[in-house]
Amino acid sequence: MTTPHHRPPLARPRRVILGGVCEALSMHLGFSVRAVRVAMIVLAVAGGGGALLYLWLWALVPLEPAHATPDSDVDDTAVTRRAPVAALLVAVAAVASLVAFESFAAAEGRASLALLVVTGAAGTAVGWSLYFDRHDPGRSPRYGTIVRIASAGLLFVAGAVALASRPNAVNAVLGVGLVVLAVAVIAAPRVVTLWTELMRERSARVREEQRAEIAAHLHDSVLQTLALIQNRAGASSEVARIARAQERELRDWLFAAEEPAAGDLATELRRVAASVELDFPVRIDVVSAGASDEPASAPLLAAAREAMLNAARHAGGDVSVYLETLPGSTDVFVRDRGPGVDLDALPADRLGIRESIIGRMSRAGGSATVRPGAGGAGTEVHLRLEAPRD
Repeated sequence: MTTPHHRPPLARPRRVILGGVCEALSMHLGFSVRAVRVAMIVLAVAGGGGALLYLWLWALVPLEPAHATPDSDVDDTAVTRRAPVAALLVAVAAVASLVAFESFAAAEGRASLALLVVTGAAGTAVGWSLYFDRHDPGRSPRYGTIVRIASAGLLFVAGAVALASRPNAVNAVLGVGLVVLAVAVIAAPRVVTLWTELMRERSARVREEQRAEIAAHLHDSVLQTLALIQNRAGASSEVARIARAQERELRDWLFAAEEPAAGDLATELRRVAASVELDFPVRIDVVSAGASDEPASAPLLAAAREAMLNAARHAGGDVSVYLETLPGSTDVFVRDRGPGVDLDALPADRLGIRESIIGRMSRAGGSATVRPGAGGAGTEVHLRLEAPRD
C-alpha cells in the first residue's frame, strides 16, 4: 500500500529574486524552478498572460511562515530580494532619456513615447525603493537615496530637454509634468514619513479613546463593586484581600500609561505594598507627594518594605504609607493601627526593627524613628534620607 503524496503548501519564500512566485510554484508542483520560469517567460511573450499570472499570484499567494530567532542577528521575518529592481528601473529610465534626447535632436516623433517610458520607469523605481527596498535588510538607506536622486535627476533633465525642444503644447505639458514629478520625487520620502507618523498618531489616539471608554465603564461597575466588597468584608478578611489584589491589577492594566516610570520610589513602594497584600490580610494605601525622577534608593526601599511587613504581621487591618519628596530629602511614613511597639521592651534577639530599619537607614546616611501613632494608637515609622550633596 503506497502512501499518498502530499504537496507542500503554496507559499512564497522570503529569499527571492523578485517576488518568489516561480519558486513557490516549483515547490508546490514538483517542477524545476528553471522550467517554471521559462514557462512564465513564454506566456509573458505570448500575449502578456504570463505577466498577469505572475502579478496575480504575487498578490494572492502568502509568504511562508517566518522562522525568526531572538538570538539571531538576521531578520528572518523580512523579504530579501536578490534582484536590484529599483536600480534596473533607473537604468531603463536613463536609456529612455537618451532615446528621447536623440529623438528631439533628430526631430523624430518617438520622443513623447520615450518620455513616457522615463516617467514610468523612474516613478516605479522611486515607489519600489520606498515600499519594498525600505523593509529589505539587503538594501541600505543609502541605496534608496541614490535611487531617488538618480530618478529625480533623470526626470528633471528629461523635462528640461522637452521644454528646450520644439515649442508645442505636447512638449510643454510633458516638460512641466516631468519637472513637477522630479520635485515630487525629492519630497516623496518626507511625505511618506509624515503620512506614516500621522497614521501612527491617529491609531494611538483611537486606542487611547477606546481605553478611556473601557476605563470609565469598568470604573463605574467593576472597580466600584470591588471597593464595596472590601468595605463590607473588612480589611483583614480573605475576601477583602482578594478583591484588593484584583482591584490593583485592574487599575494597573487600565492606567498603565499614567503611572510614573519604573524605578522611582513611589512605583517601587506600590509594588512592595501589592506583594505584601498578597501574603497578609492587610490593606496598604500608598500616597506620594512631590515628584522625583531619581531611581529608588535601595536602603530606603528595603527599610520601608521591612516596616510594611512588620505592620502587616503584627497589626494588620489598614496600613498607610506616605511618601514626601523634597529637594533636599525624602521622607517615608508607615503608619498602622495595631497595639503599638515598645523598642525598650523588645528582646535582644529581635533585630527586625533595630537592624533592618534603624541600622540600615543609619548605614545609608539617613535616620529612622519608631514612635506611637496619632493619639497614642498604633505605630508610626518615619524614614528620612537626605539628598546627596554635589
